[in-house]
Amino acid sequence: MKTIILCLAASIFVVFSGYSVPKKGQRVLVYTKNGPGYVHDNIPAAVACFQELGKLHQIQVDVSDDPAVFTEANLAQYQALIFTSTNNDVFASDAQRLAFRHYVEAGGGFVGVHSVTGTERKWSWFKMMVGETFSWHAKFQPFRILNINAAHPSMQGVPMRWEKEDECYFGKELYPGIQVLMMHDLSSLDEKQADLVNQYSGSFKGYFPAVWTQHFQGGHVWVTTLGHDKANYQEPVYINHVWQGLKYVLDSVKKIDYSKAKSVKFDEGIWVN
Repeated sequence: MKTIILCLAASIFVVFSGYSVPKKGQRVLVYTKNGPGYVHDNIPAAVACFQELGKLHQIQVDVSDDPAVFTEANLAQYQALIFTSTNNDVFASDAQRLAFRHYVEAGGGFVGVHSVTGTERKWSWFKMMVGETFSWHAKFQPFRILNINAAHPSMQGVPMRWEKEDECYFGKELYPGIQVLMMHDLSSLDEKQADLVNQYSGSFKGYFPAVWTQHFQGGHVWVTTLGHDKANYQEPVYINHVWQGLKYVLDSVKKIDYSKAKSVKFDEGIWVN
């Protein structure tokens, strides 16, 4: 019954969000690996959500938590990689990191969900690609997120003022190339955490990036920090939110061309510049 409701709900949002039939043969990889540390209980619900979206929109959805999938030959079959609530170190070797980097540089797509900003915290290039690295979040609570770029393709059907329960994420090392699409309205957070909010918001007084996109070194990136609660992945508004982000990335990816991948240098065990 839940599956039927989910499909019907998603169909309603498709009607009102400028849906177009995806290109034949589109394929995505949902990656769920977590390193040592906290692991979100939303991951199974997120996987089920993307699988249902795949069925609805005729997209092949593969799922893995095995870093061995990161080879250039394997990644070349995907138009997008979806890292959903990944956290800490998610690759087992620098060869896998290099394959991932080459995929992005070759024109690949990347969708990051929720705690993705806490992924690969020691890898400078990855943090720039994602757009920031996690620093702190306010407690789970109702608060407001503002849509500040309603004309962007990935904002179709997304509320202008979105009141929802979630974790308000803050990051550091923000990459200046990101295009912010939605922002946390910090004035709507519990005043009991005001000192911490002020500490972690830095120069972003009153607001902080919540959702963004960027074209990064050949690749197409879309990130949302929303989606802590596993119930989100059965909510029509949130389902539409992540679908629009994925659809935007899929529409942006034209061809995976490894001849465009840049040469890199090896520095202290981490592939960097």
